[in-house]
Amino acid sequence: MTAVSTRKPAPGARLAPVSAGRKIKDRVVQGLVYLAFALALIPLVSVLWTVIVNGAERLDPTFFQFSMNAVSGSDAGGGAYHAIIGTLEQVLITSLIAVPIAVLTAVYLVEYAGNGRLGKVISFTVDVMTGIPSIVAGLFVLALWLLTFGFDFSGLAGSLALTILMIPTVVRATEEMLKLVPNDLREASYALGVPRWRTVCFVVLPTAMTGIVTGVMLAVARVMGETAPLLLTIFFTKAINNDPFNGAQASLPTFIWEQAADPSQNSIDRAWTGALVLIGIIMVLNLVARLVARRKAPAGR
Repeated sequence: MTAVSTRKPAPGARLAPVSAGRKIKDRVVQGLVYLAFALALIPLVSVLWTVIVNGAERLDPTFFQFSMNAVSGSDAGGGAYHAIIGTLEQVLITSLIAVPIAVLTAVYLVEYAGNGRLGKVISFTVDVMTGIPSIVAGLFVLALWLLTFGFDFSGLAGSLALTILMIPTVVRATEEMLKLVPNDLREASYALGVPRWRTVCFVVLPTAMTGIVTGVMLAVARVMGETAPLLLTIFFTKAINNDPFNGAQASLPTFIWEQAADPSQNSIDRAWTGALVLIGIIMVLNLVARLVARRKAPAGR
């Protein structure tokens, strides 16, 4: 066998200069990366600018203080107070149901399932649920909750439909974050005699908390803008309904859909403003969740 030289270069030795061809290739690839980033950014900035410019027309206190009760599509004024309340309540209920189920499912898949048959079945089911169209989730809740069980249209029914869409997204995001936690942390905890469930609760989950929160907020952003399942489960109302468990309830997606369908310019302005408010709520929730996750994260992360 040929001996491998382990001799280090002398301190004063210089590395061979980079060839011109390699420099050109590096510049070309770097330029392509910047170009791809710019192309991806153009539609995002365009959509955001369009929504801001058109939505600013009705961004006034009246929009946040009043509902559309007794206001026709062609009338000026009116607001989305009822829709904002409905969206916040529905997303809150959805998160309370979906996040614990999804996180526990991900913990089971990563920490307990191994190569077992049950884990494979759950993983396959999550993959199938990820591709379910939103209208299918609405039809399922409509057929089961409303038609079979006989419950009325309500914010809760809409939340159940959104839960079906939210669970697989949170499961996959949480699963990937848990896999990124170094096994050394687990083994160190086990070496101290800490049970597995305490290791998961006090070592693994806190370490992955920032990524889990990011996944949850991505799921919230997805379900908060869904319209199709809500059209089938919460119905329409222009009045304020603060009770998500009784009666039809409005939401920002259905409010935008209803106002955009009216050819009146006043309705179109309200639809644009509703879209702007929806984007703003998602951004605020995202920022708050990131700040909370950063404060709760272990020291040094």
